Amino acid sequence: MKAPDVLTFGCRLNAYESEVIKAHARAAGEENTVYVNTCAVTAEAERQARQAIRRLRRQRPDARIVVTGCAAQISPAAYGDMEEVDGVLGNAEKLRPESYGTDATARVDVNDIFSVRETANHLLQGFEDRARAFLQVQNGCDHRCTFCIIPYGRGNSRSVPLGALVEAAKALVANGYREIVLTGVDLTSYGADLPGGLRLGAMLRRFLALVPELPRLRLSSIDVAEVDEDLLRLLADEPRLMPHLHLSLQSGSNMLLKRMKRRHAREDAIAFCARARALRSDLIFGADLIAGFPTETEAMFEETLDLIAACGLTYLHVFPYSVRPETPAARMPQVPLAVRKARAARLRAAGERAERRFHAACVGTKASLLIEKPRLGRSEQFAPVRLDADALPGTIVSAGIERVEAQALFGRLSG
Repeated sequence: MKAPDVLTFGCRLNAYESEVIKAHARAAGEENTVYVNTCAVTAEAERQARQAIRRLRRQRPDARIVVTGCAAQISPAAYGDMEEVDGVLGNAEKLRPESYGTDATARVDVNDIFSVRETANHLLQGFEDRARAFLQVQNGCDHRCTFCIIPYGRGNSRSVPLGALVEAAKALVANGYREIVLTGVDLTSYGADLPGGLRLGAMLRRFLALVPELPRLRLSSIDVAEVDEDLLRLLADEPRLMPHLHLSLQSGSNMLLKRMKRRHAREDAIAFCARARALRSDLIFGADLIAGFPTETEAMFEETLDLIAACGLTYLHVFPYSVRPETPAARMPQVPLAVRKARAARLRAAGERAERRFHAACVGTKASLLIEKPRLGRSEQFAPVRLDADALPGTIVSAGIERVEAQALFGRLSG
């Protein structure tokens, strides 16, 4: 019989939670089970999950298929009604050991996510096939952006206490991990629910001081409206915090930002990027951008396109707006789908040009690389670098960058 498998869609937090699912399923002695850990951020993500479920049933007719994740939490009946599905687990239930094994017989086990008050740390020893480890810092979101359904899949914001994070990080470093990525649904809201008011920047400083053996720390997506002074100062004086920030920007139009119920203006994003780069000259930015949000005019779209240069963005995650039923944006005047797709293509093309410019500027420099595969590593700014010789995955090496290749840089290992 096959060991339990997990098929993961969506964010880094889902990737982390998939490792928890694997650990619980194996500890319970499960066999020939496939867990599908879904994403609900777009309608396309859900379509891909349903397609994968049907394909799994054709490929493994005797397997038990259990669906979990945000899409399952939001629409449990829709997945429970699929003939290919044997069980549905909610986002809280999937993290509990008692949900696994022969006694876990409920076909649909999904409860009110807003009743969850705490986020427990799960002490993972490692991650399969990954050079870096993810560590969940926070879950849920207290904000209600008009396009977003995720709070209904994740619940309210809740944070993991610092002591549990340090314990988990020390275990991961002891098992050979040289880079940890801190993940959360709304990472920069960290600490608002904890006693003492320890916010993200101060927590990171204490975390790094308490785990001095960790060489590299990376953050997942952050919100410029919530970044505190401690985090900015940490950028300036802590080289172990990697110089790559991914920003939840969504638009460059102030009118659209208001209609999205975002808490920053275009000018705030530009000012943040300028100040952060002044504090850390090697810092680069990624960003989430939505193309074709309801009511978006060509002029509003151009403001988003212009934001790439104004903020100096390098890595873009571009999403054509996806209608999520029961959100306020779904009731707004919609931009035609063809226009959304065309604008998304223009944003992606601009992002590709920005990435090529960044790669060209790296030629002739030295890079510190975390090795992912024997001849592939990632720089501190997360640039992919193909190497002239093998290096051990999980190690950190130095390389001289010699040229730009298709979708990567080429580097020669230093002595």
